[in-house]
Amino acid sequence: MISDYTISIYLDTRRPKESGLYPVKLRVFSSAIKKAKLYPTDFDVSIKEFASTWEVTKPRTEHKQLRLQLQAIENKAHETASTIKPFTFEKFEKKLYLETGQEDDVFYHYQITIKSLNKTGNISNADIYDLSQKSIKDFLLNTKGKEPKKLYFLEITPTWLNNYETYMIKDKGRSHTTVSMYLRSLRSIFNQAIKDNEALKEVYPFGKGKYELPAVTKVKKALSKEDLKKLFECKPLTPEQEKAKDFWFFSYACNGANIKDIALLTNKELNNDTIKFYRAKTINTSKGALKEVTVYLNDYSKLIIQKYGNLNAKKGEYVFDIISANQSDITKHKNIKNFTKFINQNLKKLAEVYNITSDISTYWARHSFATNAIRSGASMEFVMEALSHNNMKTTKGYFAGFEDSDKKEFMQNLMNF
Repeated sequence: MISDYTISIYLDTRRPKESGLYPVKLRVFSSAIKKAKLYPTDFDVSIKEFASTWEVTKPRTEHKQLRLQLQAIENKAHETASTIKPFTFEKFEKKLYLETGQEDDVFYHYQITIKSLNKTGNISNADIYDLSQKSIKDFLLNTKGKEPKKLYFLEITPTWLNNYETYMIKDKGRSHTTVSMYLRSLRSIFNQAIKDNEALKEVYPFGKGKYELPAVTKVKKALSKEDLKKLFECKPLTPEQEKAKDFWFFSYACNGANIKDIALLTNKELNNDTIKFYRAKTINTSKGALKEVTVYLNDYSKLIIQKYGNLNAKKGEYVFDIISANQSDITKHKNIKNFTKFINQNLKKLAEVYNITSDISTYWARHSFATNAIRSGASMEFVMEALSHNNMKTTKGYFAGFEDSDKKEFMQNLMNF
């Protein structure tokens, strides 16, 4: 069978180091994608020394030693690549730099996943994996008296998971939702390790008859028409409350758009009467079924764009001054998180003053849009499309049910044949 890769030792003579020597590198070429990559080694030599190292005739002692060391690097690379079918640079790099015992270490896999998510700009998910790992280390510190450097897949059993759940809920006072979220991250780590032949399928602890994640019933977070009217008409007490209220209702008026999607809106996606965009949440998770969200702007949403938008910005620049193009993904993530917190804190103060609710957030805008659209006669299919959901079950989770007045009116009209 013809190999889909070639490996060799290579002297990189593009630019010398301060010493005047050149770095020796490992060159790997993938014939499948016609691409070569260079990997560093610990060796720097001159052009003459490198040539002498590979002479067929008997080389000098120091050159012979270098030759043996470089051959060892090349042999290890061949050995690693031979286990990858089909060959990919991503898997090759992961295995090549794997230290003894890391393959079985759960924390190592957490770090690899977090690094990969940050690299692709998926900062929110990276944060969840990081919190998941920290909670597990905290659990082990509590049960063993010290924080272990490693956690092996074999150690994670249904009993271990049940003990973790008990610790999180009873000792730490965390919710079932938090436990479920953290253990979904661990389950994904386990699944990927099995897929990469780095964990045994036989020791998989999740599933029916083993450990099942806590089933969480979502709390409905929607304002009634009466409370929406009351909140909309109330007078903010500070400029901060005014801005928070404006962006909350802008989210509500834009199909319950998330603050992250609002922050990422560019003039390119903004037309006279519509906004068209892809949800940031689904870009990395639903690439095979991406749905474009189309928001038809009403007078209110146009007013907010006029009030806060960068109307003179160039094509492709952000509509609102929440983030800027020259910021890193991590900085953008922090700014969006801080702006969301700003809205939540100030809107809660405003809602409490007018006795509307003591528990409101930007997430309520999305639930309120879905619920009031259905209560106003929109079909579940319409709302599913407006929210850019891929299944009806997710959409139903946003609907807070019909109001008592609607049920009463229905019953009164039931006999009107």
